Amino acid sequence: MEPTFLLIMLLIGIAAGILGALFGIGGGLFIVPALTLIVGLTTKEAAAVSLVSIVATSIGGTVFYLDNRVANIRLGLLLEISTVIGAIIGALISSYLEDWIVTVIFIIVLVISATRMILGLKTEVQDDENGKFMFHDVKTGKDTRYDLKNVPVGFTACSAAGVISSLTGVGGGLVKIPVMNTIMGVPMKVATATSSYMIGITAFSGAIIYFLNGQVILDVAAFTAIGTFIGAMVGSRLSKKFDGSSMKKYFSILVFIVAIMMILRLEGIM
Repeated sequence: MEPTFLLIMLLIGIAAGILGALFGIGGGLFIVPALTLIVGLTTKEAAAVSLVSIVATSIGGTVFYLDNRVANIRLGLLLEISTVIGAIIGALISSYLEDWIVTVIFIIVLVISATRMILGLKTEVQDDENGKFMFHDVKTGKDTRYDLKNVPVGFTACSAAGVISSLTGVGGGLVKIPVMNTIMGVPMKVATATSSYMIGITAFSGAIIYFLNGQVILDVAAFTAIGTFIGAMVGSRLSKKFDGSSMKKYFSILVFIVAIMMILRLEGIM
């Protein structure tokens, strides 16, 4: 492929990596539309490339989160059992679906994700002195102890995150973050950081199925993954000093616009 094209893939990856690390979503909300609307890949091809890139995003972002002890490793490993199962099921289902069906599912995910971001839905977790886990917020200097709630419900819900991740290439953070925060009582920053390292395992499980089915465009995936790795390292460090709530509302408007563009492409207008 031409150097200019590969440079575009690299830049798409960097932008997606920054956004993915900041919001714990894996960057798929940016990668898939960019590859379909700009590059012209099918939604399934874009989802396959996105999953490979999400693995790089997770590695790049997780190093920082683990060093600063923000992510809850035990919780993430527990939830990944059901999430990986869902990811494998989602990738297998995708191989039997028409591309327009996958596109419709992706548009629905875009709209739901943008709605959550613009509403700023989250649960404020109060300090529990008897909690088994502790989170130190670097920005505020505040320590918060918390315990896990409704673990069976959260465990089951994360299988849906795996299915959505593999079908659409978005990483599953759309489901995992609200599940951990709202249902399981995990502080929002911990949920985002935990999702950031979980999505790598989830995406890898789905990407393997796409690869075995010959749906991964290797050179595109390689350059996009390099970009997302660089972007994730930058984004994870920005998260220490950055309050993402205001930016999420602006980003949600962009996501709505992208959803409209995807609908127009589906109708053959774009």
